[in-house]
This record gives sequence, C-alpha cells and structure tokens, in this order.
Amino acid sequence: MINGLGGRIRSLSGWQHALAAFLAGAFLTLTQPPFDILFAGFVSFPLLVWLIDASRFDSDKGLIRRLLPAAITGWWFGFGYFVAGLWWIGAALLVDADEFAWALPLAVLGLPAFLALFHAFAAMVARLFWSDGLGRILALAFGFGLAEWLRSFLFTGFPWNALGYALMPTPMLMQSAAIAGLTGMGVLAVFLFASPALLAGGRLARSGLFLAAFLAAGHVFYGAWVLAKAPPMGAEETTLSVRIVQPSIAQSLKWDDGERRAIFDKFIAMSKQPPAAGRPVPDVIVWPETAVPYILSSTPDALARIADMVTDEQVLLTGAVREETVPRRNSRYYNSILAINSHGRITDYSDKVHLVPFGEYLPFERLLRSLGLQEVVEMPGGFTPARARHAINVMEGQTFLPLICYEAIFPDELGYTGRKPTAIINVTNDAWYGDTPGPYQHFRQAQIRSVEQGLPMVRAANNGISAIVDAYGRITEELPLDAVDVIDAYLPQAHVPFWGRSPSGREALVILSTLLIACLWLRLPFSRRFH
Repeated sequence: MINGLGGRIRSLSGWQHALAAFLAGAFLTLTQPPFDILFAGFVSFPLLVWLIDASRFDSDKGLIRRLLPAAITGWWFGFGYFVAGLWWIGAALLVDADEFAWALPLAVLGLPAFLALFHAFAAMVARLFWSDGLGRILALAFGFGLAEWLRSFLFTGFPWNALGYALMPTPMLMQSAAIAGLTGMGVLAVFLFASPALLAGGRLARSGLFLAAFLAAGHVFYGAWVLAKAPPMGAEETTLSVRIVQPSIAQSLKWDDGERRAIFDKFIAMSKQPPAAGRPVPDVIVWPETAVPYILSSTPDALARIADMVTDEQVLLTGAVREETVPRRNSRYYNSILAINSHGRITDYSDKVHLVPFGEYLPFERLLRSLGLQEVVEMPGGFTPARARHAINVMEGQTFLPLICYEAIFPDELGYTGRKPTAIINVTNDAWYGDTPGPYQHFRQAQIRSVEQGLPMVRAANNGISAIVDAYGRITEELPLDAVDVIDAYLPQAHVPFWGRSPSGREALVILSTLLIACLWLRLPFSRRFH
C-alpha cells in the first residue's frame, strides 16, 4: 500500500505536483495550536519526501538547475503551510479597514510567499544530500533544521509556528525543549513525521524506523521523568501574589479618544475589586500591553489615579507607551512595561527590543513613507527599539524578565541586563486577531519559554489568553479568550532545567553539524540518486 501510494505521488507532475505539495503543507498546519493533531505531520512529510523523490536530478545541468525542482516543491509546501497557518494576520488590517485593507493580500499571501522561501531552501539543501532510504529522511531533517534556524533571525526573524512546536502540545512533551532548543525540536519533528516513508524501504530504511521509534520514546519518557520529579502543580509557590487584569477591550476602541477615560476607569475598577474567597490580596497587579491609554509622563492625573489605586505594599506593572524627549528633535516613543508604586512614581521600566516590522515601525522608512505607507500602530513615527532587554525590578527580591508581545516567540533573544530574574512577564494585546488560531499559537510559544528558562511566567493579554504558567510549562491559572476577569494567585517557584537554562544557537549548531555528518556518511556508501 505504501509503495503504491508513494509511486502515485512520485508520478505527479506539473500543476498536480504543485497542488499536492501545497495541500501537504496546508494539512501540516493542523499540528499547530489550537488543533494539535500530530497525525497530520505523519501524512504531510511522507508526501513531501515522495514529491522530492520525483524531482529530477539531472547531473548534466549546473548545481542550481539540478536542485531547482526540489526547491520549487519545497516552496509550494511552505506556501501551503504559511497560508493556512498565518491567514489570521489579515484580521489586524481589518481593524482599521479604511486605512489598511489594501494591504490584505500582502499579509495573507505575500508574507507566506516570502516565508515559503525558507522551505524552498530546506528542500534544496535536502536534495543536495539526498540518498536512498534513511539518508533522505536525515537530509530532510537537516535541511529543515537549517532553514528553521535561519528563519529565527534572518530579516529580523519570524519563527512563528516553528515546526518543533508540533511535538510539544502538552507540558510532558515540552520538556525536551530544555535540552534541544526549538531548532532541535524542529529537526526531531521532521525526522519523526517523515519516517513513515521508510516503510517501503530495505533493511537500512527499517533501521531508520527503529531510530525514529527510539527518539519518540525518549522524547515522551524524558518529559514524563522530568514531571515525575517535579513538585505537584501548585505545591511550590512563592509568597508573591499576582493579579492579572484581562479587560478585553475591543481593538477598534483601544485608541479612540472618546473611549480612553472609560478604558482607564475599567482597568482601575477591575484592579481595585476585592479578591474572591480563598484568593490572595495581590502584591503585584499586572495590566497587558499598552494598557494605559495615555502617555503617563504628560498625564499626571492618570498617575495620581494609579497612586490612589495601588496600596503601600503593592506595585503595578503595566504595558504603556513611554515617551523620551530629545532636545531639538522629535520625541521617541517606546513600547514599554512600567513599574509604578503607591506614590504614582515610575520606579523602573523596560522597553521592547524586538519590534514588529510594518506593525510597530516601518523598514526602509524614508522610501516607504515617500510612497505614502505607514506602520499599523497609531504612533507618530512608530516605536523606537531598546538597545538591550532590561530585567525589571518589581520589589525587593523580585525581578521579572520582560517579553512584550511577540518577543516571546524568540527563544534565542532572552539575554538581559540587570538582576537575575525570578519570573518571566509577558504582556500582549492579541485583540488585533480576534477569535482565530493566532492567539492560541502565540500563547503556546510563550508557554514553552518558561520550560526552556525554568522560570514561571505571568502573562497578561488584553483579551486573552492570560495565564500563570509554572517553570515546567503547566498552566496553573488561565483566562480564556475574550473573558473579562482577573486572576489572583501566588507565583510558582523557578527551577533550573536538567541541562541548564536558555537553549541557544549552540544547541542548534551541534545538532545540525551531527546531522550533516550523518547525511554525508550515508550518502557516500549507500547513495543511489533518483533520476
């Protein structure tokens, strides 16, 4: 049966070949939140293997022309994956449709077409090292591992829906990320998902199936072992109590001048309400990204109202726009987290380092502004990026590592200045995207940062998903999408992962180098290239 299916897929050509690659990539999206259907990966990647098998490798042509058919196959696969996985980005442009609806095709089709180039590169690299049986599966894992690693930082980076997340739908299956990092998990995902293509092979191919089964079992058992050693969820908590405020302000109202007072009143009222029975009085109150609808440095009345709300023992952490005046130049604006005490004084702040291109700033600004383009955010000149991430001092003995909005998707960018953090704080506003897969994907990616760092996370999202996540990725408290409520809970303890904190590019380079050696070793004695 496998031989027959593989043969039929290999026989496809022209538009049928391209359509099969597109549909295989689109189907792979089901492995990502909110679906988490692992089975989809075991369908999509064997199809891709057979489609690359069919890519002619004519030794009489130059290297690029020999690899181009595989690259085109990979591009169609990637285009399907990113169109199906990122279509919801277009929802942000419909918030202010009169201004930005024209850009909808660029967001829904243009961005996926660009990101698909990474999958084209992955298939091309894989085809370069392609060989029979196990060799081609390792080559595919190497190609996609390299491409996913490059996608994490090239052109400012955009590792959204990285393939590795498909293997981490539950806390038990997240623990391997602390060893292999996101790139390593992507390599593992491709290898496991593509392994059914080996069912029709010989003895070496069957040994690949045993290797896949061994790695899958190791992934599961390692996660089970880590959680078996971990304290029961909620058993180890700090004495620090946190309130997360989720007001679910509609994005269309958020910067409406006529709604600012009502929005601010809602935050104040929700923050002052007494905790439910059995819940702690908060030491730290957390508002989401750009929650304050004013520039606080020029709105003393707003700071005075915050001072009235915050007691002597409390601190407010809020997302806000911070203005920095520059003599003889226009002011700079930062997307920030501010710490405000009971005197209405900003005691510390941290500015966003990694801004969203076209959303928070305009690349090639002079050229694009001359063409009449502007960033989506309603801020004169857009935001300015911070030079370094600053761990924000909350109170004595408590320092939080700030991740503002989509900064949480970059596992290799968690360097910071300041004291050693005791928790991660992630403030965001996913109301731009409505009830689509976007907020669920965003939350999962943030959740795994806790596992990699061994730090609990306090996540405040305007319309959800807000949560407290412990250092093992387990959700101890959660508010669903569009809920209007608060979370009152104690902060879980941090822990140091078995292999230490902060997976980085080092893990990626070790894994990719090992795979490359394996590909070369298998290709030399066992190669029988497809023609």
